[in-house]
Amino acid sequence: MFNDIEHKSAYIESKMKQFKLVDMRMQYRDIIEEAEHESLGYMDFLLRLMELEDYGKKSRRTEKLLIKAGFDSTSTLDDIDYSFNPSIDKAKIDELGKLTFLDNRENIIIIGPPGVGKSMIATGIGRNACEKGRKVLFVNAKELVDKLYDEMLDGNLQQVLDKLNRIDLLIIDELSYIKMDKERESLFFQIIRQRYEKSSLIITTNLPMGRWDEVFTGQLAATAILDRLLHHCHVLSITGDSYRVKGSKLSVKKLKGIEK
Repeated sequence: MFNDIEHKSAYIESKMKQFKLVDMRMQYRDIIEEAEHESLGYMDFLLRLMELEDYGKKSRRTEKLLIKAGFDSTSTLDDIDYSFNPSIDKAKIDELGKLTFLDNRENIIIIGPPGVGKSMIATGIGRNACEKGRKVLFVNAKELVDKLYDEMLDGNLQQVLDKLNRIDLLIIDELSYIKMDKERESLFFQIIRQRYEKSSLIITTNLPMGRWDEVFTGQLAATAILDRLLHHCHVLSITGDSYRVKGSKLSVKKLKGIEK
């Protein structure tokens, strides 16, 4: 069918492009050279091509999921400084990082004062989920309820709720510095109710659960929301000093050292 290398290569590359074998098309010549150099058999050569394409597709999918997740930082669980804050339960976080809670449709609530690493932990777990091919959305609590309220006014609420339903892990950050009215509280409750025993949530907050009535319209509403959240839930309570304060103190010390 083909009498020369050039025509063979053109055909191979056109078919790889047609079948969307991106990594194979980019690197198959290198793999052929490796196979000849290492005297690979047909099976091992084909296996190497498959592994190359599989790795590439997973990497591109992970990158897309990370972008769509909307994380505020690139922090991973490996970035947590456990020596600075002994109150952070490393064993528990490592366990949660394995994502069994996602398969079990469980929630996580992370409670603690500002700067102790709540968002970092949530982001790290979320990034792990993206790397496993799961859809994640990281969103500030106030921005979420305001967005839902605006979409409700525009008549688009159901479409937004349907999109949120397709998210495997919804991370609601900073459920603290807001006071919801009846409408926003109802919208937030819809999110909690529709994910109950179907998909997972991570919520970070500065407020102990006994003070959630400060966010909602009262204790009755807070209890109704907590009842669903806590039914299948892991609660991480963190105390201690702020990482940000620690960083600023170190910067001041370095500056004083330079001035001397």
